[in-house]
Amino acid sequence: MLMKDYIIKNTAIVNEGTITHGDVWIRNSRIEKIGGSLNPAVNAVEIDGSQQYLLPGVIDDQVHFREPGLTHKATIYTEAKAAVAGGVTSFMEMPNTSPPAFTQELLEQKYETGKNTSLANYSFFMGTSNDNLDEILRTNDKKNEICGIKIFMGSSTGNLLVDNPLILEKVFAGSEVLIATHCEEESIIKENLAALKAKKGILEPSDHPIIRNEDACFESSFKAIQYAKKYNTRLHILHITTAKELQLFGNMLPLKDKRITSEVCVHHLHFTSDDYARLGNQIKCNPAIKAPNNKQALWEALLDDRLDVIATDHAPHTWAEKQEDYEHAHAGLPLIQHSLGLMLHYVKEGKISIEKVVEKMSHAVAQCFQIKERGFIREGYYADLVLVDMNQSNTIQKDNILYKCGWSPLEGMTLPATINYTFVNGHPVYGKGVFDESKRGMRLSFER
Repeated sequence: MLMKDYIIKNTAIVNEGTITHGDVWIRNSRIEKIGGSLNPAVNAVEIDGSQQYLLPGVIDDQVHFREPGLTHKATIYTEAKAAVAGGVTSFMEMPNTSPPAFTQELLEQKYETGKNTSLANYSFFMGTSNDNLDEILRTNDKKNEICGIKIFMGSSTGNLLVDNPLILEKVFAGSEVLIATHCEEESIIKENLAALKAKKGILEPSDHPIIRNEDACFESSFKAIQYAKKYNTRLHILHITTAKELQLFGNMLPLKDKRITSEVCVHHLHFTSDDYARLGNQIKCNPAIKAPNNKQALWEALLDDRLDVIATDHAPHTWAEKQEDYEHAHAGLPLIQHSLGLMLHYVKEGKISIEKVVEKMSHAVAQCFQIKERGFIREGYYADLVLVDMNQSNTIQKDNILYKCGWSPLEGMTLPATINYTFVNGHPVYGKGVFDESKRGMRLSFER
């Protein structure tokens, strides 16, 4: 079915480190033309982009949408809908569902659900355990169709924790696709937990960064990097949280030449351990939000390119699951609807430029994962675009939170910008607060 043409007129185009003013013509899911003043001889829908910024859609490389098996928390449909309302046009989802994505067949079932229900573009990670090596290495045959392999080198649910050194060696030696790791050393976490329980008895949310401390993160990240260097494996370490870990990463190489890359999440750039007193289990997540000196170091590393990507680790739980006592409260925060808005808050504060936000949330993700024809505003690329008004604020409140779980740790915060339009593959799936769900997103492809 033929799609409508659209022309976004007189907008500030943020792309590849510069801001230019002009028009963007969208045709048949792609960017047809970028120019100063476009008047193509077609019946195109005009959108006034004046006094607004046009950004490439955000690509979030780490989300948990809970389907299958945990759909009381979230579904691919509900969270992708929240994503596009927040300017996220593509996501990569993690394997810790029920059942986990431990076989190629189970993984393809998730892709089928994405095809049928997701308003955003999608990809899904292959899961690892101590028992599914053959299935993991089958991912090599689909390296242009699957974003990567996920290894939990730290505490997780079920048998997702991979702590068998022989299996880790074989995965790092045999994988031809990117390996993404959650790095926390399980033995250190267990020792810290036992020691603190013996000392205090009853634990509280503010104990979380003491139990899951800097050493637990550093030792696991160091181990992953040693494996990757040994086998020249393409490694991406997720959600860095500590100043100590940053010594493991450099900024001397251009991103396209790095074999080891890193990510920071928006909540670790925003919250510190001081916020447990106010928010308690709402900000309990793994790895933990830590002391303020770590937040400062993360910002410095983001701006000097030791940290390559900004993501969310969007991980919704029900309000009831968050209200349990500290030891039983589930770990994870819902964030994807507000990640771009939160970073634009820091643009407004002068902490980071809008060009740098686009680099870290769109360009760098596309480069890290070698995503085909996305992540940039370029002629011929898919028209995944976000039109943002930086002069129209909005407040996060219950009645405009779209996550299925219905809450946000950012509730009550006023963001300085409003997402006016989100285009996914040239289709305005979200515009002026209204969804057009007549088209679904596409499976991401990779050039490897």
